[in-house]
This record gives sequence, C-alpha cells and structure tokens, in this order.
Amino acid sequence: MKTINRGDGTILKTCAYARAGLLGNPSDGYFGKTISIIVKNYSACITLYESAELHIELGERDRATFRSVKHLRDEVRQFGYYAGLRLLKATIKRYADYCEEQKIRLPRRNFSVRYSSDIPRHVGLAGSSAIITAFMRALCQFYEVEIPKHVQPNLILSVEKDELGISAGLQDRVVQTYEGCVYMDFNRELMKSRGYGDYEPIDPKLLPPLFIAYRTDLSEGSEVFHNNVRQRWQAGEPDVVQAMKDFASFAEQGRKLILAGRGREIGPLMDANFDRRTTIYDVGEKNRQMVAVGRSLGAHVTFTGSGGAVIGDYPDEATYRKLERVYTKEGYKVFKPKIV
Repeated sequence: MKTINRGDGTILKTCAYARAGLLGNPSDGYFGKTISIIVKNYSACITLYESAELHIELGERDRATFRSVKHLRDEVRQFGYYAGLRLLKATIKRYADYCEEQKIRLPRRNFSVRYSSDIPRHVGLAGSSAIITAFMRALCQFYEVEIPKHVQPNLILSVEKDELGISAGLQDRVVQTYEGCVYMDFNRELMKSRGYGDYEPIDPKLLPPLFIAYRTDLSEGSEVFHNNVRQRWQAGEPDVVQAMKDFASFAEQGRKLILAGRGREIGPLMDANFDRRTTIYDVGEKNRQMVAVGRSLGAHVTFTGSGGAVIGDYPDEATYRKLERVYTKEGYKVFKPKIV
C-alpha cells in the first residue's frame, strides 16, 4: 500500500474545457477515428479545500427552491432533472475505487468542494465530462495521486457510464485530458487488448479558421441522440456499419491534410461528415437549418457533437462577420473557439 499525506491546507482550483468534434465518428464506441478540439471559451471549474467533513456545495442548477411551478418546469425542460451533484458524488466514489484497486491508501483527510460551469448544456460541447475531468484533477492534486494520462479518460468515462448509467464514450474525455487538438484512433484490437486507443496531438496552428454557433433551445442529451443508432450498429445494420467506416475515413483524410499543411482543405470533409450523419440519425429540421445558414454564407459546417451546436471553417474575416451577423439575428451565439 502506498500512503499519501498532505496537510498544508491548500485551496485548489482546477478547470476543464468544452470540446468540439471536428471530424469523424460521433462517438468512439464504434472503434472509429475522430479529430476533436478543446474550446477554452467555456469551462467547468472546481474549487477544493481541506475541511473537517466531506462537504459538497450545491451548484446553481442543483437548486431546490424555485420562484414558481413554471420556473421549475422551465428549468427541467431546459436542463433535465439532474445537475452537477450526482457527477461530483460519482467522481468521488469512482476515484476511491481506483485508489483501492491500485493499492493506494488515502489519508483520512476530508475536503469541501464546489463547482461552477458556463459550458452550455446539452448542445454537444461536453459540459458534464468537463466537470468530472476538472474534479478528477483536483482530487489527484489534493491526495497527490498521479494517474497516467492515457488512463485518465477511461476513469473519467467510468464515472458516467458505470456509476450513473449514462451512454457516453472516450472522445470527449480524451481531448479534455490532453487538450489542444487531438486525433484519436479507437482501433478495435487496441481497445480490446489494452482498453485505449492511439491519441495523437495535432498542432492547432495547422487548423483552418473556425467558428462555433449554438442555440440552447435545440439541446438534447447525447444519450438520447446516440442510443438507437448504437443498437442498430450492434445489430449489424449494413448502412449504419458503413456509415461508421465513412466517419472514420473523413477523420483519417482530415488528419493527412492538416499534417501536410493543407488544413484549409478539410471543409468539404466537414460537410460530408454532417451529410452522412443525416442518413442514419434524425438530426431535426432546426439543426439542419443551423448548418444550412453557415453553408449559405460560404462556410463548411458540421455538428460539434450531438446537435444544438455546429462548427465550421470560413475563408476570410469578411465571411466571419457575415456569419456572426446572420447567426446572431437568428438567435444563435457565435464565437471563434480558443484552442490554446
């Protein structure tokens, strides 16, 4: 057993960021390939400090007091029944399990923890996994436990998938752990033999100019978006199986172009990525319109994740200003993602 002790009373603050899928599979559970970026415009942060008892402070969306029945109803419609409290409790439990499995004896030290997040919920920017990633970092710092980087995404995923029964995959957790831009190859043999894929950082400077647009009223949980397709894939439905191979091919082609200094040429692949999605997913008319707006102004556009947000490239600043003006007029939030 390894005993870890730290008693300096340090207040820790850790953050993890939103993410956007650029090319590839909508999830990694299909042994595919994908390219994702970190989006530092939005973050989930954890503040943790030593205390006599283990105390979890409720976040704004964990509230139990409302102005009215209508207020409660509107909150549930937009954000669902669950917020961050269950994520924090599940993270602590899974972290403790991991330390026990690794024969790491944690000292009898308690802490108080609170979280904050400005990541828009349920629009495909990975807000829930950002909270867990930030908290896992804080716990590791507090107890001085070093977890290998390639193991961290699996541990973070297990919080939602195993502890809470939420359908999720490694893609979000990989890029939120490694940050920057990451090409991921979830090769079947690698995943079966060692439990993780090949994760290759890509210099963000090689990417084309990018924008993101989203609307929270188009939001839907990723577990809702993915479930039916996963069942069809597991059943061997030919078109779904082929679609997953096509998504992986788009990511592989994009990686080659980016590394060759031809990042501005990946736009058609982004278009193809979204168009192929529409053949096996019901993406919704409003989501289609969100993509169509960008394309009508000269951009190449695809989903960042499950829907509710899109990412695209643009040829020049004049085009970006048009995108910003038109999307804003239609009620969307538009911004350039900060990757580094």
